Parts: sequence; C-alpha cells; structure tokens
Amino acid sequence: MGIKLTKDSIDLGIVVKDGQAALKFYRDTLGLEHVADMPMPGGGGTMHRVLCGTTLLKLVALDKVPEAAAPPGGIQGATGIRYFTISVADVAAAAAACEAGGDRVPVKPREIRPGVSIAMAEDPDGNWVEFLENRAG
Repeated sequence: MGIKLTKDSIDLGIVVKDGQAALKFYRDTLGLEHVADMPMPGGGGTMHRVLCGTTLLKLVALDKVPEAAAPPGGIQGATGIRYFTISVADVAAAAAACEAGGDRVPVKPREIRPGVSIAMAEDPDGNWVEFLENRAG
C-alpha cells in the first residue's frame, strides 16, 4: 500500500553548531542555492534553507547548541544516518572544491565500479556528504 508522495525528493534537517560555517560549506563551497532563513518554529534558533536540486536541506542553528553530538567517523562511526549522496558531473572537482574551502575529504575520489566514482567530504559538523559521478549511464 505505502504512502502517496507529493514531492519527488526529501527535505533533510541537519542541526548544526554554527549556522554561518554550515552556510559556508553548503552554499559557498558546494554552490547550493540559499533560498531563505527563517526563525525556528517555537523559537530558539534559525533555519537556513538551501536547495540541492529539489531536495531542501534545512540547516538548523539553535540558540542553545545541544550538548550531545553525533559520533564522528563517517559510515563506520555509528548507526543511523551517517551520510547522504549528491550526484555530480565531476567527483574530482567536488572534492577539490571542498579541500580548497578547508574541508576534510576523508574518502578521496575513486572508481567503485566501472564508470561510477565517489568521494566523501565532511561538513563543519562532521556529517559526511558523498559525491557520486555516474558515467556508466
């Protein structure tokens, strides 16, 4: 049966320690479109909204940063959501842009199967973003 979708993508909320650092990574380094800032419903922070295609990333900067943080270490660091994937035309260029912006690239560009390459960068909060280049068709 399932659910009836009304949008072809998801909205992803990421609670960040520093809203400006998150915007630098997602807007300035990755080039995602910054569409709006809005007060958090109920108060207590700001939601910076950036688009990746039709996916909306909601970068939530709370006035009081939570004490608990997700464990570092990417995929092997813990269970739960550990990374998300952005399909790009050039994995090497995406990784180079992150390195030039001062961001860590723990998984350097590599071919994982014929015609498919990946790299993974780390945002300022330690969340991993995978870049996927699919030349296989």
